[in-house]
Amino acid sequence: MTGEPVDVQIGKPPEDGDGERRIGVFICHCGGNISDYVDVAAVRDALKDEKGVVVAETTMFACSDGTQHDMIDQIREQGLDGLVVASCSPKLHQITFRGVSKRADLNPYAYTQVNIREQDSWAHGDDPEGATEKAIALVRAGIGRTRNSEPLVPLVVETTPATMVVGAGIAGMRAAIGLADTGLHVYLVEREPELGGWAGRFGAMFPNDRSGREQIEVLAAEIAKRPTITVFTDAELVGKTGSFGNYEAEVRIGGDQPDTIRATVGSIVIATGFDSYQPDVGEFGYGIKGVLTLPEFKELVDSAGGRALAYEGRPVRSIAYVYCVGSRQPGGNEYCSKFCCAATAHASILVSTLDPGIRQFHLNRGVRTYGKYELMYTQARENGAVYMTYPDDTPPAVVQGKGGRLDVTVTDTLTAGREVTIPADLVVLVTGMVPRDNHELTDLLKLPVGDDGFYNEIHPKLRPVETVVDGVMIAGSCQGPKTATESVASGMAAVAQSAAILKKGVAELDPLVATVHADACTGCGDCLTTCPYDAIARVEREGRTIAEVAAAVCKGCGGCVPLCPEGALDLLGYTDAQMTAMIDSLVEVPVS
Repeated sequence: MTGEPVDVQIGKPPEDGDGERRIGVFICHCGGNISDYVDVAAVRDALKDEKGVVVAETTMFACSDGTQHDMIDQIREQGLDGLVVASCSPKLHQITFRGVSKRADLNPYAYTQVNIREQDSWAHGDDPEGATEKAIALVRAGIGRTRNSEPLVPLVVETTPATMVVGAGIAGMRAAIGLADTGLHVYLVEREPELGGWAGRFGAMFPNDRSGREQIEVLAAEIAKRPTITVFTDAELVGKTGSFGNYEAEVRIGGDQPDTIRATVGSIVIATGFDSYQPDVGEFGYGIKGVLTLPEFKELVDSAGGRALAYEGRPVRSIAYVYCVGSRQPGGNEYCSKFCCAATAHASILVSTLDPGIRQFHLNRGVRTYGKYELMYTQARENGAVYMTYPDDTPPAVVQGKGGRLDVTVTDTLTAGREVTIPADLVVLVTGMVPRDNHELTDLLKLPVGDDGFYNEIHPKLRPVETVVDGVMIAGSCQGPKTATESVASGMAAVAQSAAILKKGVAELDPLVATVHADACTGCGDCLTTCPYDAIARVEREGRTIAEVAAAVCKGCGGCVPLCPEGALDLLGYTDAQMTAMIDSLVEVPVS
């Protein structure tokens, strides 16, 4: 046993041979996240004699290793053929409890996870009695679904030992090298004429002061050494057919007279990078001579070549940096772009190296140089940089001053809200990352996009580079603002995930897909128009035209099921019988 608080109630077992299901129900305290608001013992008592329930148990942490072993023991000792875990979101631990089922020789698709944390205890902390009643209803619905479950077998597909990396910035190039080193063939597709992305434009980059251009040259040389990497520049992915493990990718190369090549790949890694926020004319003075964005300023510093910093032939003696331009803006890009504070601190240090006498003013809304980048923030201040914090609702104003200088007026909260006007030779707008315009690629691959416009992974901790499209992964700053180091790390995560799938030669897919009842299907074609993944086609079977679902292509969204006028479509794992049982359980009213 685990040593954790465990309370077990064994229900009345069914008579031998009556065909009734034997279901185990495990209700999690979640360390108080659930049990502080839901009476888990009351939930157990209300459901322990539910039809088919043989074991009802409460536990402190259902996901812990010890409790997992306890579940396995109960499944084996009680001969359970169904499992219900009432805990947190399935997005967090569905894979965990499917693994428990497999290790106990229980069909993993006879398991149901009921979310009584996010959907109940966290939502109803002000109403424990109501939260408990809701938990009982939700778990009863999960029992109903499990009671009507059928044993399902994962779909097994053979995989092609090749992958396509779309985007040859620092993340894509490093990913291509890693994939090649695992023994996979790699197609590296870059939209621009040259490899390198943003990193290839810059000199010294934080945190190691290594030149971005030199890093790209090293990566390009490593790519050239590997004959299993095929590079396409001035190229775009324009077509994808087939299914996971065997995608047929179509790449268009060239401009005026484009050529097209096709390649079969087992997976696709998207590393298309980001765009830098482009201010509107007049935004923080943008458009006035001497007002630059952060990338423009970085290129100016890099071009100095160790000489004193100058702009259009005039020496630079003072610089004002305006932070959070295009980031953390109500009604605009509300997210923090994360890298900008550290990048600006690093640029400030480079400027001090060129000329310690240059005065630098950092007008910010709170500096976020997280982790080891805090050391650069400290060094910039030790070099003489002045950090001034302005209120969210009073941004700095930039106007043309006398003698070609710029006047920057800021309200400094660190000096009791005093308004200060700073004369500056240059104003640097610290612009953040914004999503790159890739709508054609997004539509082609059906990539999920978040509220911030960047691509979404399945889970930031458990599946950080996988998308809901099997075999299509995301890496680098197409996921969200990242430093170069973080981008390379996510690229290598995509390498590990692709290699883990493709090196085995076969992959397993969830069987939770749509299925057609051939006897009821009339071949009307209504379902074809609603499938976003083109997984349904008309076929001839025994002289009849019916719909057929390509199981390896179907994502189990269920959008086709309610549209069928004949009720000929069903979704495995969420069949009509299962959903009806869940609804009936939710509306069940106890007899007083």
